[in-house]
Amino acid sequence: MRIAVLTGGGDCPGLNAVIRAIVRRSVRDHNSEVIGYLEGWRGPLDNMVMPLTLQGTGGLIQRGGTILRTSRTNPFDFEKGPERIIDSIKKHDIDALIAIGGEETCGIANRMFLEHKLNVVCVPKTIDNDLNATDFTFGFDTAVNIVAEALDRLHTTAESHNRVLVCEVMGRHAGWIACYGGIAGGADFILVPEKIYPLKEITDAIKKRHVRGKDFSILVVAEGARLENESPEHEERNSVGQSKRGGVGERLAKLIEAETGYETRAMVLGHIQRGGTPTAFDRVLATRFGVHAADLVLEKKFGRMVSLSGSKITDVPIADAVDSLKTLDMDLYKVAEVFFG
Repeated sequence: MRIAVLTGGGDCPGLNAVIRAIVRRSVRDHNSEVIGYLEGWRGPLDNMVMPLTLQGTGGLIQRGGTILRTSRTNPFDFEKGPERIIDSIKKHDIDALIAIGGEETCGIANRMFLEHKLNVVCVPKTIDNDLNATDFTFGFDTAVNIVAEALDRLHTTAESHNRVLVCEVMGRHAGWIACYGGIAGGADFILVPEKIYPLKEITDAIKKRHVRGKDFSILVVAEGARLENESPEHEERNSVGQSKRGGVGERLAKLIEAETGYETRAMVLGHIQRGGTPTAFDRVLATRFGVHAADLVLEKKFGRMVSLSGSKITDVPIADAVDSLKTLDMDLYKVAEVFFG
């Protein structure tokens, strides 16, 4: 068989490990040939390809980013975009496509499968961990570890200066990174998109710490979190219609300082969370996903997405993963609340 691979959406630790596993399994065990489309769905739109060989993908397991590069290109935004995808598949004699990505990439893949009969398999990727039908996605564990390490470092400077520090992390619509990272890093308050917060609830928790003799506080806030009575202004959106969030950390810091009188600073971790080398957990998960995706192609089980269920690797219809977002388990958030204030 001749297989194509693309990586779409935001970059993520573990992408190269998936590519490496797909190539290894497909070439060595299935006697298949693998090529890569460059820059996500832009690759098949513009016929940008590169060979993927055993030699060329060796040693990728620890490397961050993606050797195929990526973009948020949506072929359905272009005139006859889906038809151009199919033409490219035919031009390069491709029997199946493996699309590695999150909600955006998998949503496009699902439409291409249903509406244009593309032989496609998906591998779930998002550091936000907000993709349905899989317990975890690779990249999430790395992001959480980066947040936890950042909070460890913030604690020392917050305590030294008697400051309140607000750390803004990724999470447009789901608070998985904020909650896991906040618990692991010993945050004193965590704000997530799944809950609306009265400012008084936050400032009361901070004041309670000061009464107990704790003259500093660490807050973690997901970029999509909102305060009570805070109306969203006009939001800039990307090519797939998602709002571009951010800035809540700075707004919150100013409000806290005005309400409490405590010196408050904000910092944004931003793209640091998705850069660099993947953790051991993400390397293993990405490898398992890649091997299973290659097997699905061999078995011609198209329209499926690789999934983690408990400790087992399985697969589900792509449609099950993209019909809605997987928001934070609020039972986990209740555990975090035990340590607020």
